Formats: sequence, C-alpha cells, structure tokens
Amino acid sequence: MKLNLTSILVRDTQADRIVPPTGFTARLTLIAAAAMAFLTVFALALSLASGRLAARWGGELAQSSTLRISAPAEQMAAQTAAALRVLDTTPGISLARALSAEEQAKLLEPWFGPDLPLETLPVPQLIEIAETAEGYDAAGLRLRLQTEVPGAVLDDHGRWRRPLERAAARLRLLGWASILLIGATMAIMITLAANAALAANAQVISVLRLIGAQDDYIAEAFVRRFTVRALSGAAAGTVLGCGAVLLLPAAQAEGGILTGLGFQGVAWLCPVLIPPIAAAVAFVATRGAAHRTLSELS
Repeated sequence: MKLNLTSILVRDTQADRIVPPTGFTARLTLIAAAAMAFLTVFALALSLASGRLAARWGGELAQSSTLRISAPAEQMAAQTAAALRVLDTTPGISLARALSAEEQAKLLEPWFGPDLPLETLPVPQLIEIAETAEGYDAAGLRLRLQTEVPGAVLDDHGRWRRPLERAAARLRLLGWASILLIGATMAIMITLAANAALAANAQVISVLRLIGAQDDYIAEAFVRRFTVRALSGAAAGTVLGCGAVLLLPAAQAEGGILTGLGFQGVAWLCPVLIPPIAAAVAFVATRGAAHRTLSELS
C-alpha cells in the first residue's frame, strides 16, 4: 500500500486504534502546529506588508523631484521664476510648480506645529518637479541651475528612495526566511512526537506484525493521525493569528511603517493555505519518521 496525502485524510477507524488518541504526543503535535501557524500568519503579514511598503515608497518618490531655492527675500521671486523657466525647457520634465506658502506650511506642520510664522523665517522656496516616463538628465540640469539659478539645489529623491526600498526588500526576505524556519521547526517537533509515539507502541507494532499487518498499513495509521492533528492545530492557530492581525492598527500616513502591517484585499486568502501546508509538512515528516522507526524495530 502506497502512502499519499489523499488516502491519509480518509478516516480508517480500525487503523486509527493503533495510535493513541490522547497523551503527550497528541498534545505536542496540536500545540506545535497551532503555535507555528500563529507565527506564520505574522511572518506572512510582515512579508506582504514589506512588499506593499516598498511599492508605496518607490511609487511616491519615483519620477518626482524637488528643487529648493535659498536666496535673499528680495531675490527669491526672480530666482524662482528663472528656475521655472529652466525646468520648463528641460526634456524629461512634465510639470514644474512652485509650492505656495500654505503648502510649505503644511509640510512643516508635523515638525513645528500649525502656528509657524513662515513670513518671518528664511524658509527656502520649494518647486515640485514631475518627470516623464523617460526621466531627465539630473547632472545636466544641475549644471544649468548652477549657472542660471545659483541658489537652487536639486533633490531627485534617489538618496531617500534606494535605502528605503532596500530596507523594505530585506524585511520581506526576513519574513519569508522566518516562514521557512517555522516550517522546519514544526517538521522537527512533529518528527520527534511521531518517533516517541512509535517507540511507545513498539509492542503493539510487534503484535500487529505477527498477525500479518504490513509496515505500510502501520505507517499509514501513524501518518494519518499526526497529519490530521497538524491540520487541526494549524487551523486553530491560523484563526487565532488572523484575529490578532485584525487588532493591528490600520494603515495611517501619520504612523508610517508602524501601521498597515495586516493583510489587505485578496491577501487575506494567503492564510487559508497555512493549514494544508502544515498538513503536508506533517505528512512528509511523519512518513519519514514512521518508515525509519519501523525499519529499526524489525
């Protein structure tokens, strides 16, 4: 008889009597599967949120630049107009717009409060630049600005975007690595539990062999029981994990990376895969342990 996951999930009352339904190994399998599934939900949420974070940061900073003009008050208007003329004639720039005093005050409000007297402070003039899909020559534009608008400083956001995207990518990689480690840990714990159950039932296995039971039949009984336990435990852990994720703060601009760590949209379907994957891991781990232990007991 060959073992496969489909036949394992079909209940065999007679074969199930071989494996004790309660005891240390049953509790260990259920608790381990539930705990690992719970942790997997959070690792999966972290990985998916990191991907969204990298896309959001890249989307917000890509194809946009900022020009900052620092000049005496009496020269600010002239330099701003000169900068806009340069930007309007630069290939690769689709829009250049000087921010109003109200817009600049709103940008500074999170750090200095709503009552900052901008009119009495030497605040630089900011110009928002939107690029075309092809982009522009930043080095060439800087040379033109140095000549025509000495007080202008171009920021193409590259120094901000690249480190943020790298950090988000590493967070995503860490999440997937955590999922792999969690799966390996669950496989090890279920293997230990299966070995303990097989060793504790060595005399029962000997009697079954004497009356003609094949090792495949005995192994199937153990694999079925441990696979179903892992599936049940993982389902419970996944439900608890999803409930905990729902308690996390929703995405907020003010919260930055500390919010929006849950699942969004169709990503909620991903945790549904955790219990069957846990059952598959338990199936493979228990199958190997069962055949190895049975060969040792021969």
